[in-house]
Amino acid sequence: MNTTPPTDPGGSTVVRDAPIIAVTGASGAVGGRVAQRLARAGVPVRLLGRDPSRLPDLPGAVAAPPAPYGDGEAMRQALAGAHTLFLVSAHESPNRVLEHTTAVDAAVAAHVERIVYVSFLGAAPDAAFTFARDHWHTEAHIRVSGVRHTFLRDSWYLAGIPAMTGADGVLRGPAGDGRVAAVAHEDIADAATAVLLADTESEDTRHDGVTYDLTGPEAFTLAEAAEELSRATGRTVTYHPETREEAYASRAQYGAEEWEVAGWVTSYEAIAAGEMSTVSDAVTRLTGRAAKSLATYLSENPDSYRHLLKAD
Repeated sequence: MNTTPPTDPGGSTVVRDAPIIAVTGASGAVGGRVAQRLARAGVPVRLLGRDPSRLPDLPGAVAAPPAPYGDGEAMRQALAGAHTLFLVSAHESPNRVLEHTTAVDAAVAAHVERIVYVSFLGAAPDAAFTFARDHWHTEAHIRVSGVRHTFLRDSWYLAGIPAMTGADGVLRGPAGDGRVAAVAHEDIADAATAVLLADTESEDTRHDGVTYDLTGPEAFTLAEAAEELSRATGRTVTYHPETREEAYASRAQYGAEEWEVAGWVTSYEAIAAGEMSTVSDAVTRLTGRAAKSLATYLSENPDSYRHLLKAD
């Protein structure tokens, strides 16, 4: 029998007796990146998701049975023996707060010692962005649960800037002249990993009860974002500051439910209200390097704006 601890492709040894970190959303953009980083660091990882077949195959990582957030018993079983829960927020839905609180209660029942929750910048009960209110209620539930916790409040994703720009080269939304300090998925993942590893490597509790605003290095208007897209794509990209009425009308074509469209529209209105303009140095403090700017993100991710390039 081979008794040598497994290693990842980069040669890191998996520490079998180290505290287990349970990662939710491990098939997604944030959870997947964090799981990969933890595996490279040699930390035992338990991957949670609704569909285990979609979870990544990583050294030192074990896929738990299906564990939807809203299934308290399944979550409790999936978290049994885990030290830390990295809780990525569930997909937006009318029941998202209930799903989150059910997952938190399951973690407490499973004797998880710590929760690191991915929240949202400006989370508040009266936030302009309706989905940010969900995050505030989730944070409140975690606070009263008695479990150690850290909140990572990330800003808009940089990836969303080109994604929300139409093929016609127009970025539309009721953001007015407000500013947003959008952040890269990679920066969120690196910052989250630093927070998670701090608790496995020592008794350091500096991150306990702390809220970090994870933002890009600068706040920009969507008009400035359009100019950056113009430079990257070689075509003219513009920003159209819609009114609320225009925003709802332009999104009616997607046939989404009212609560979902409200989330889309109010995400821009949160920018207009100044709720997304915060610029924090948390990414730098946690990772030791500067956060990515929009220009850097676009240069490193040309596929993000492929739909804006004119066919030859």
